[in-house]
Formats: sequence, C-alpha cells, structure tokens
Amino acid sequence: MSGLRLVRLVTWAAIAVLLVVLAIGAWQWQKGGSPIAGIAIGGPFELTDQHGATVTEASLKGHPSAMFFGYTFCPDVCPTTLSDLSLLLLTLGPDGDRLKAYFVTVDPERDTREHMADYLQAFDPRLIGLTGSRQAIDGMLKAYRVYSKKIPGDGDDYTMDHTAAVYLLDSDGRLTGTLDYQEPEATALAKLRRLVEGS
Repeated sequence: MSGLRLVRLVTWAAIAVLLVVLAIGAWQWQKGGSPIAGIAIGGPFELTDQHGATVTEASLKGHPSAMFFGYTFCPDVCPTTLSDLSLLLLTLGPDGDRLKAYFVTVDPERDTREHMADYLQAFDPRLIGLTGSRQAIDGMLKAYRVYSKKIPGDGDDYTMDHTAAVYLLDSDGRLTGTLDYQEPEATALAKLRRLVEGS
C-alpha cells in the first residue's frame, strides 16, 4: 500500500469515527438524553466577521449557536445549507433571534471579509460570516475537528472538500449535536427549538 493511500485511508477512518460519535450523541440528545460527552471540540480563536468586527470563542457564550464550515465558491453543499439555515431561522420566529448562526470559511484565500459580505446578502441577514488568515482558520478547523482539503482543478481553479454538518453549540459554547446535510426540515427545526429552549 502506498504512503499516500495509507494517509487517505487513515484520514477517512478518523472522519468516519468522528461522524459516528457525533451521530450517536445527536441521537441521544434528540431522544432526550445527555449532550455529547467526551469530545473535546472548540478552543481559542480570533476571526473577523463580514462587517469587520472581531469574533472570538468568548463570542459564543451567552447564546446558542449553529456553526457551519464551508466556502463561498462551493457549488452545492454550502449554498444549500445556508439556504436551509435561513429558512430555519425564519421558521423559528422570535426564537430565531436567540440563536446565532455562523458561517466559517475553510477558504480564506478567496473568502475575504468583503467577499463574504457580498455573498451573504443572498441569505438571512442574521448569518455571521467569519474569515481570517490561513493560520487563524487552520487553528480553528483543528480545534473544532473540521475536515477540509483543497482539491486542485483546471489551472488555478480548485474546490474544497469539507465537513458538511452544522455544529450545534449551547450557551457555553459546548457541542450538543449536529444538523446533517439536507436533514428533514421538521427534524432540524425540532433540534434547534430544543437547543434554544435549553439555553
């Protein structure tokens, strides 16, 4: 087995294990059990939102959060997820104002603050886009155990392979569950209502 193939196998195995643990925790939480335990996710970070304000790990305290990692040049998963989040925020009614929804780029080289601001105009205005230096983004991706990989295309073009789940964080910034990609609206809405009511 080649070294590259072994690295790919180990990477996908690690991702599979994390997804299984997250799925079990999310199922337990949905059934009324305790939040995901034993997974150290999160840590210090300092990024900039689309309006130029600094956002750190302290910004996650005092309110529940939905956090999605993606990029603005994403052809399908990201715009679909952001559209779904926008609809969920609207459907939550007044409770939607109690939830902060973050869109963290995995592609800061192209996703500048200005570009994020333009891109997010197509979605709910409550969505907060976060970007920063490559080093700052990589640090956050590692802290939150987010998979991200640059996939070369034609010429200078490229895409980003990345984790597609939306992280659900309580008012202390702790992971309590996830929203899966294109999860049924009723299921996702129930999870968000429990998140908001429990914070």
